[in-house]
Amino acid sequence: MAEAVTIVGLVASIASLVELSAKVLSRLHDFTSKSSEVPESFRSLSTRLPLLTATLQHIQSQAEDGRFPDDVTKALKAVIDDTSRQISNIQIYLSKVLPADSASKLERALKALKSLAKEDKVQQALEKIYGNNKILGLHQTTWHFDTSDRILEALSKLNLAPATLADPSLSIPFRRDPDFVDRGAILDQIYQKCALPASRTALVGLGGVGKSQLAIELSYRIRERSPETWVLWIHAGSTARFEQSFRDIANHIEIPGRQDPKENIFRLVHDWLRDRKSGRWLLILDNIDNPDLLSEAGDAGQGGHGTRVDGERRQPMSAYLPQSQNGSVLVTSRSKDVALKLVEEKDIVAVQPMAAAHARSLFEKKLGPLYQGDNAAELAAALEFMPLAIVQAAAYISQRSPRYSVEQYLEEYRKSDRKKTSLLDYEGGQLRRDWEARNSIIITWQISFEHIRQKRPSASDLLSLISFFDRQGIPEVLVRNRAEIRNNDRSQEDRDKYNSGEDEENSEDSVSERSEDDGFEDDVQILRDYSFLSVGTDGTFEMHALVQLATRKWLEFNGKLEQWKQQYIKNLFTEFPTGEYENWTYCYALFPHAKSAATQRPKTDESLREWASLLYCAAWYAWRKGSITEAVDLSFMAMKVRKKLLGQEHKETLNSISMVGLAYSLGGRWKEAEGLQVQVMETTKRVLGQEHPGTLTSMGSLASTYSNQGRWKEAEGLDVQVMETTKRVLGQEHPDTLTSMGNLASTYRNQGRWKEAEGLDVQVMETRKRVLGQEHPDTLTSMGSLASTYRNQGRWKEAEGLQVQVIETRKRVLGQEHPGTLTSIGNLASTYSNQGRWKEAEGLDVQVMETRKRVLGQEYPGTLTSMGSLASTYRNQGRWKEAEGLDVQVMETTKRVLGQEHPGTLTSMGSLASTYRNQGRWKEAEGLDVQVMETTKRVLG
Repeated sequence: MAEAVTIVGLVASIASLVELSAKVLSRLHDFTSKSSEVPESFRSLSTRLPLLTATLQHIQSQAEDGRFPDDVTKALKAVIDDTSRQISNIQIYLSKVLPADSASKLERALKALKSLAKEDKVQQALEKIYGNNKILGLHQTTWHFDTSDRILEALSKLNLAPATLADPSLSIPFRRDPDFVDRGAILDQIYQKCALPASRTALVGLGGVGKSQLAIELSYRIRERSPETWVLWIHAGSTARFEQSFRDIANHIEIPGRQDPKENIFRLVHDWLRDRKSGRWLLILDNIDNPDLLSEAGDAGQGGHGTRVDGERRQPMSAYLPQSQNGSVLVTSRSKDVALKLVEEKDIVAVQPMAAAHARSLFEKKLGPLYQGDNAAELAAALEFMPLAIVQAAAYISQRSPRYSVEQYLEEYRKSDRKKTSLLDYEGGQLRRDWEARNSIIITWQISFEHIRQKRPSASDLLSLISFFDRQGIPEVLVRNRAEIRNNDRSQEDRDKYNSGEDEENSEDSVSERSEDDGFEDDVQILRDYSFLSVGTDGTFEMHALVQLATRKWLEFNGKLEQWKQQYIKNLFTEFPTGEYENWTYCYALFPHAKSAATQRPKTDESLREWASLLYCAAWYAWRKGSITEAVDLSFMAMKVRKKLLGQEHKETLNSISMVGLAYSLGGRWKEAEGLQVQVMETTKRVLGQEHPGTLTSMGSLASTYSNQGRWKEAEGLDVQVMETTKRVLGQEHPDTLTSMGNLASTYRNQGRWKEAEGLDVQVMETRKRVLGQEHPDTLTSMGSLASTYRNQGRWKEAEGLQVQVIETRKRVLGQEHPGTLTSIGNLASTYSNQGRWKEAEGLDVQVMETRKRVLGQEYPGTLTSMGSLASTYRNQGRWKEAEGLDVQVMETTKRVLGQEHPGTLTSMGSLASTYRNQGRWKEAEGLDVQVMETTKRVLG
């Protein structure tokens, strides 16, 4: 036997090497988790170090038991000390090239690491490490054979039959999945964490996201790489399954005393796991979602759980999961809160839905010859790349083939929420899930919903409310309880006053005074723990669309769907402002949720009225932003509901009809717009009277529609009538009177009656300066109108002076990117073009076009106008190809967005014809000119 001092020296060397190896392994793991391009030599090192650690632990255990002679102990220490020196060298080399925390240094470090891997000193160190590892492994193998021979020899002398010793093996209840899809670096990350001594790791994510499948595949890979490692599986879904798993492990390992009814089966397995002689092991706790299970007493004797044995003090089940240097624990759970009762925060691996490429690969493997590339990719996206949902769908399709296809499934899935839930309720296709787990992803989540409802009803309420919103960008203000939402008492008349012609006052919504409600944050945290809710970088909430669908299905089953739908509409209705520019930022954030509300019509009259008002405001915003289709659809739905609830002559109904008319006008549907506007005008005359502001506003809208059709005389007649009435009823200097004078000036300008237009423009501008102030937006508008009149008369300098003044004031008062500021810049560019100052015009045109693209979008009518203006500037400089490129782009976009017969489309076709003509491409120009002429005749007369 070796002397005590020699043994102590060997054990100290082993401890030092184990600690050093763990540090190097951790450093390599942190880096490899950020890049898949790490040199193979270093990847190989990160794979072999855990095996070296396991071997060292066996040697330490044997040395402490005094099993080695003195010369063997010294030889082992020499090999281990040399290995320590080599790994220490590797650590020094790595510290010089690997960044500590800065992700910005990653690429530079990767290059350095690749270069380092090729250096002789590194290769020599790695070769020595691997050589020493072989020596230690060979020693262990030889020693085991020698020990076994001596045991058998002793047994034969005692005339006893040798006991059968259980070999390390795999004890999991699932076959390996031949269709498993490797999801990037996540499995390597889990493997490296589990390879560390006494490690605890948790896989946390939504039910159906593939946590158990990762654990199954990991089990088989560990068995392949480390045959001496036990892999043990515990079903942690319930107390009974937890206990039965411990019994199964005891039987599989053949732990002595396991059949004694007085023995605590948890204690037996626990003690075996703690014993280093048992060897290396990995214990997997699958589906541990209930925190109460961990705190229950684990004192089961043979008679069943709950019986005290031999007076032993009760301990919670979590106490029987040892922290042992020769073993690791892997947990899978839907609840981060539960996982944190077993592991540290840093040891949680969040399992997300698959990447798109991996989801397509899973579909391809599961469908085989039935796989249809494009359709399968679309279906995977529709299923939000959830593995369980993909396997479900593939099984459904396969079972019904050849009379069913991916394309048919996708078509049915998109029909309605009811059809989606029907398809997702299918239970087939997943053979590697616990028999207690449901294969339907909808039911899988609903089990968790019930658990949340029982544990914290207020969190369940929050989940219920959020399920109706668009899946992302959900502001906190929309999902707090009704008492916490802005106490907005404004009447519907206030919301609709834009179209009624009443003065608009900027009144601040009052906010309820309240202390910070920690309960709300607790509710949010519970939903986040279950991965049902996430928080974006901007602080808004996000929820998977499939989770929302499952929640609504659950609410329907419990008779609460309508209740929460109405609460959702009320909250959104309360918050959505009017569609004017000053509200655009808030409207932009809320608009996706309003569009979602459009598909969720409530049942009660009160909620229907709120729903219609919400859609009206959303339509207003869409109209202002130039979103024709959305403006038409939303305003039309609001109009239909208001007609039915309130009647044809109610003020809210008339405002909705006017909004539909405005949306039609935006889309060039002049006849339809005219019909609605005439209806509103006649009704307001009858109901409100000839001189009511609402009546006058409706007359002005109709005049504008006449102007858009080139029906100047009819427009002029209405404009004059409105102007005269407002002068008499409201006074010469009333804002509405000045607006009506400006509208008449515009009609004169469109007819080339410059002097009459100029007279009104000057009068309006001077009055507004005096009454409203030099910098009021209406004053600036009248200055721009006068500048336009000057420009049309060729009075460039006067026009330019006013336009520069307007631009500077609007920039200061309204901002650089305000639509009014951009319009005034575009007008100045036009004045420069008229003077042949092409470069100055081009600079402004480009500025306006790029800003509108960014702020308003590529297809906003104003963006297309600015593109057409730039094309004209190019054309005036003889830059035909650049002009043609923009002209074609504008024409194609206006055709798609505005329609073939919209005046804007016809104008863009005329511009392109002009560009062709200037290049001598007469046939192409003629074809467009003829097409424009024929369409104009047919549409406008």
